[in-house]
Amino acid sequence: MVNLIVRSWLAGALVVFAPMAAADSYRYMHVSIETPWTIFIFLMIAVLFPFFLMGVLYWKSAMRRNAEADASDEN
Repeated sequence: MVNLIVRSWLAGALVVFAPMAAADSYRYMHVSIETPWTIFIFLMIAVLFPFFLMGVLYWKSAMRRNAEADASDEN
């Protein structure tokens, strides 16, 4: 019952507020010279982060293998 009430309330809000939102869709979209740079930095981080993570994980794995090799050499 509560789910039906929430859904009907959301449907009513969508009918009431959707035309206003469509009329002012660009109100909060401030495009300036900084916008492409922000997008570029975000995408650069998103693309390069997996490579950075891969390097760190490889380095940790190599350190662990070296420690295991040193431990087996001492015995």
